[in-house]
Amino acid sequence: MRFDIITVLPELLDGPFSHSILKRAQQKGHLEVHLHNLRDYATNKQKQVDDYPFGGGAGMVMKVEPIAACIEKLLSERSYDEVVYTSPDGLRLDQGICNRMSLLNNVIILCGHYKGVDERIRQKYITMELSIGDYVLSGGELAAAVIVDSIGRLIPGVLNDETSALTDSFQDNLLAPPIYTRPAAWEGMSVPEILLSGHEAKIDEWRYEQSLERTRARRPDLLGE
Repeated sequence: MRFDIITVLPELLDGPFSHSILKRAQQKGHLEVHLHNLRDYATNKQKQVDDYPFGGGAGMVMKVEPIAACIEKLLSERSYDEVVYTSPDGLRLDQGICNRMSLLNNVIILCGHYKGVDERIRQKYITMELSIGDYVLSGGELAAAVIVDSIGRLIPGVLNDETSALTDSFQDNLLAPPIYTRPAAWEGMSVPEILLSGHEAKIDEWRYEQSLERTRARRPDLLGE
């Protein structure tokens, strides 16, 4: 799977894709992440990619021409399944969206910045708008990193144990159950006996019940309650 990320601050994204699971995914050839500096497509000597909004008001707006030039170049090189814009008013990213997008081949992510992007870019190019929460960041770079990470880990071959992703929180609209490791007893607290029993069916039943209980207590909205 390939991600092309358009940003005014590519240096912010060097770290998230250079370590751990995403680094290994790229080394194995399961994932490609390409960063495109929007200023490289600016049309003036100052490499300006923003301007004042028509009608007045505070803040700056990302200009049409650099974004269009970058997207057109990418579209001329390959076809894309989605052109994503990171925006506070987009769909809220959830596990279902991540699951569906992990089956795609090529995705462009345009990182929002300043007060946002000229509306004409959204009308002409954007096929999906995503938000990672009901709050505003200084720019869409961190959101892009979250999107790539949450999708990239689902690509077959990325995780050493592919079944691990299937038991993550939200995969079945439930939070994950409590988990434990050695030692079995610590400071007067013991691991539940069922997990030491070796009885796989009963363990699965316990985990489901715990997931249901935790979801009902912490995120009843996932259960429609």
